[in-house]
Amino acid sequence: MPRRRQSHEPGHRRKFLVVIDDTPECDRAVYYAARRAARTGGSVVMIAVLELADVQSQWFGVAGLMRAEATDQARGRLDHFAARARGVAGVDTESVVREGRIAEEIVHLIEADEDIAILVLASGTGNEGPGPLVSALAHGAWAGLAVPITIVPGALSDGEIDALA
Repeated sequence: MPRRRQSHEPGHRRKFLVVIDDTPECDRAVYYAARRAARTGGSVVMIAVLELADVQSQWFGVAGLMRAEATDQARGRLDHFAARARGVAGVDTESVVREGRIAEEIVHLIEADEDIAILVLASGTGNEGPGPLVSALAHGAWAGLAVPITIVPGALSDGEIDALA
């Protein structure tokens, strides 16, 4: 049974969780989460998940280099989007890097942090479909999630998101 959310209890803050990846729609999710957090007195938690299934088949030294390189890239993206969130809304951010399967790591983080109240995703705008995260959601990857999910249309401009957030 999932832990009770504590985001509205004294001494707690409502947190919006955003998955940081290299998709174009990631910026829309960060922007929305930052603006909502600013309006509600909350903060933003950003998670980057390293899916390194092929690392296990590599030699130890090569695997270590691959892991270090992936971690550096993830931290760079997290730093970029943390600066973006602070710049557009002045909100506090937390950055988390995990290794594993993305849906599982998101669930584990939500279970571990009782202040996370909403998962924010953005849909893709290309012909390839709604994007990998929204597609995973549609296929039931997060069926047992203990928080609501907000899906931001990836084509919204900053101004349009400001009007909604």
